[in-house]
Amino acid sequence: MFRFISRFALGALAAGAFFAAPDATAGDAAVGKGKYVMFCVTCHGLTGKGEGPLGAALNPKPRDFSIGDFKFDADKDGTPGTDADLALVIKNGGAAYGGSPMMAPWGATLSDADLENVVAFVRSLKK
Repeated sequence: MFRFISRFALGALAAGAFFAAPDATAGDAAVGKGKYVMFCVTCHGLTGKGEGPLGAALNPKPRDFSIGDFKFDADKDGTPGTDADLALVIKNGGAAYGGSPMMAPWGATLSDADLENVVAFVRSLKK
């Protein structure tokens, strides 16, 4: 009986890992919201639609996070828009990946844990 349960449990865990959402993130969105409000709201707005007070004056407009479409493959793994890509763009700025120089690099300000948390919050804005 124990062998059956163990095999069943391992199978269920493996299936769970296989079917995990591609947008699953290690960060804490609730914690990330604080840093997002502190550093990102001015351009991206509280709802992430690019409607921040400074965002209206920018060209190109800040990315609309509510769509959840990200174009950079910053880590060059062949898949644009992964959590690693978002963290790298936040850390190094948009210009480092051919994007807008108006997307400031926050790597000197945000720790790796902060970056994970902000990415988790940005992911939570997708509608």
